[in-house]
Amino acid sequence: MDATKFLEALEEIAEAKGISKEAIITALKESLKKALEKQICDGYIVEGIDVRVSITEQPAEIKMEYVRKVVEDQDHVEDDLLEIALEDANKGKKGKKYAVGDEYIVETSPDEMARLTALTVKSVLRQKLAEAEKVSLYEIYKDKIGEMITGVVEKCDDRGAVVNVGRSSLYLTRRDLIGDEMLESGSPVRLYVSNVTGAESGKSPMVRVSRADPGFLRRLFEEEVREIYDGTVIIKNLAREAGIRSKLAVYSNDINVDPVSCCIGANGSVIQKIVSQLGNSREKEKIDIIQYSPNDALFIIDALRPAQILKIGVYTDENGKKCAVAIVPDGQLSLAIGKKGANVRVASKLTETHIDIKEESMADEVEVELKSVEQVQEEEKLRVQKEKYERYLAQIKSERSASSKIENGVEKAKPQVIQDEEVKPVEEVKEEVKPVVEEPKVEEKPIEVPEEQPVAKTTVVRTTTSIESLEAALDSEKKKENFKATQKTTKRPRKIEEEEVAHEEVKPEEIKPKMAIYTDEELAELAKEDEYYEDDYEDSDEDIDYDEFDEYYDDDEK
Repeated sequence: MDATKFLEALEEIAEAKGISKEAIITALKESLKKALEKQICDGYIVEGIDVRVSITEQPAEIKMEYVRKVVEDQDHVEDDLLEIALEDANKGKKGKKYAVGDEYIVETSPDEMARLTALTVKSVLRQKLAEAEKVSLYEIYKDKIGEMITGVVEKCDDRGAVVNVGRSSLYLTRRDLIGDEMLESGSPVRLYVSNVTGAESGKSPMVRVSRADPGFLRRLFEEEVREIYDGTVIIKNLAREAGIRSKLAVYSNDINVDPVSCCIGANGSVIQKIVSQLGNSREKEKIDIIQYSPNDALFIIDALRPAQILKIGVYTDENGKKCAVAIVPDGQLSLAIGKKGANVRVASKLTETHIDIKEESMADEVEVELKSVEQVQEEEKLRVQKEKYERYLAQIKSERSASSKIENGVEKAKPQVIQDEEVKPVEEVKEEVKPVVEEPKVEEKPIEVPEEQPVAKTTVVRTTTSIESLEAALDSEKKKENFKATQKTTKRPRKIEEEEVAHEEVKPEEIKPKMAIYTDEELAELAKEDEYYEDDYEDSDEDIDYDEFDEYYDDDEK
């Protein structure tokens, strides 16, 4: 036999089966070893026989040999297959002779094997390759438990189906198919990896796939319903009898999302798409979508749909198992139980409760306390209100605790880091700061300005009088002073003090910078004119006789 071509054939097998070349060589060594043992022992089992097989790639060579122990003489030979006399071992041998206790090696080759031995090699090699293929499958699928895979149907009969997945084939039993579906050869099919067992279980590695497992339906809903995929809607529980009926309990943490409507879709589009992927059996599998509720009684009522429940009682038996008794109208017992008991059986699995269904006429025989559907719904309504109130209180409590921490100085603001570019020059800051003016208080008494604050007095006049009013007042003062200088009065006019000048009390809406009316030089000239006119008044008053005019004033008083 050409060892080179033989090893090339092994490489092709490794590539086709998806098995490593080392695993195939190991399987070949074991098959040749068993075949050689069978040939030497003539089909019998001989314990202790030493058969050795070695396969090398460089150079391409296959060695087969078995070893016999050298003993002193023929009288000490107990088994010809295991021992040989020293004289027989050295017969015809050149060079170094054998000694007692040495190993006598008998070499052979695959070409010297008989036809029956070759068939043994073939069967053992096929078995070892199958085991190596299972080990390879285990390494591939050990991390894919609970996931969906796609394969191509090779053949299907009443016992099951063989599906090709990549370089390997997986077997589907009849109970792993949906109902009485028949898969067509060459058509693609989706499978659910339900379990993968390794060599540690005491058996050969095995990958189990199924289409009837509840996980298959769960994965379909996760793929088709976007809200389930992103976690908005949660599948709390799922119970299934493949091909007959399935029940799905869903829940949503978002009060604005209806989980049942999300799973059904607009006009039932989502649920119809899922049902179409559940095989081609004569009767389609029925799927019930149920709103999950922590209220056991209400949850069981919804799980027993489409049956109408009148009363229900939930209790725990002596073994600690949850049980329930449901009362239905007369004539609806078969509807509540379902076809072959599927409805109540699946509802019991979904709610994890043993459910006993009785008709209304037998309700008096029930020893358990029963509640009407209206009472159960009212209890659920109160529970929801209480839950909302507790959430509200928890929110208020958390807000108050946060505010108290801030008040007590537990949570302090971090000091702000001021960058160089954020610092503004002092001049800019002064321009942005506006003068703060207190709103003047309204009093009935005349305004009294203390002598210690002359600056404040001047500021009030300038800020409460407009430019036009000041100009008009100055013009009128000049006219009066000119008139007094030219006219001779009979009585000294009373000097009007600045404190008696009436000031308008105007609420400052917006403070704007005022423009100066006169320059400092003009103010100095005005002051000189005032002093000049005052001297004139004093000189003219000395020549006036005020007694002449008293009679006029007396007449006025009369």
